[in-house]
Amino acid sequence: MRGFLLTILGILILLAVVAIAAFVWLTRTPEPAPPPEPAAGERTVEAAGMSWRVREDGPADAPAIVLMHGFSHSLEGFEGWAEALSDSYRVIRLDLPGHGVTGPHPGGAYSNEDTAAQVAELLDALALERFVIGGNSLGGLVAWRYAAAHPERVAGLVLVSPGGYSINNVGDEPVEVPLPVQMYLRLAPDAGVRMATETLYGDPSRLSDARVAEIAQMMRQPGIGEALIARLQQFTLPDPQPVLATIAAPALILWGAEDRMIPAEHGERFADAMPDARLITYEGAGHVAMEEIPAETAADVRAFLEEVEW
Repeated sequence: MRGFLLTILGILILLAVVAIAAFVWLTRTPEPAPPPEPAAGERTVEAAGMSWRVREDGPADAPAIVLMHGFSHSLEGFEGWAEALSDSYRVIRLDLPGHGVTGPHPGGAYSNEDTAAQVAELLDALALERFVIGGNSLGGLVAWRYAAAHPERVAGLVLVSPGGYSINNVGDEPVEVPLPVQMYLRLAPDAGVRMATETLYGDPSRLSDARVAEIAQMMRQPGIGEALIARLQQFTLPDPQPVLATIAAPALILWGAEDRMIPAEHGERFADAMPDARLITYEGAGHVAMEEIPAETAADVRAFLEEVEW
């Protein structure tokens, strides 16, 4: 009996050691990835206590459109639009605080209100007077908040599956970030990034290996994993309707019918809440329609921009 008990005790100790080792490995801080080589038109802009990564395409004196990416992504998400629109427009893209090469905010201020205020300081530093502003998901949420706070500067809004109405039980208060989500954001493993990104596409076959590698590289920039976790810990979605109702600028709202991140029916809610909004839904596309079907969505954006009163 004594030998049996010692065997059981040994097995339990071994299991405990394995569990501790697995926990340490899963929660480790991985080596950060090197930043990508700066592309043409890319520069660093100092604003709101940060060094922002900003990329511009198109004529410097053309009407400007500012585009902001979604959670855990970077300015590369709007590459297709930049290529399609930069013949006629000044396309300005940026990495939001706590994302990509812009890096973590020094004070850890990642609430939606904080981010909108930080973006406002960046746009002041860029000396933009009047422009169209837009974004996808988190970037769309920041865009409409900016438009509500600075109506005199916003000629129009372009929103791709923007955040706003409650999802995943997030409302007036943040919700706890599950440990598996924290581990994913901290480690950004290739397989996990592919799986997560595939859920953003209506047709995952459109997702390239290069795009997966690009997203993983940006998520592994120094301090980004912890910054993404901190953002979720501060993330709230109070009823947006009172704010949306104050936005007089014309708005183009684009939504993939197969969006599994934010339900497509939220598009109708946005369109109904905003005084001058038009909704276009794309069959077969998902949450990131601007990169899944860039040519089709960019054509609709161009038609909208041609009607804007700059």
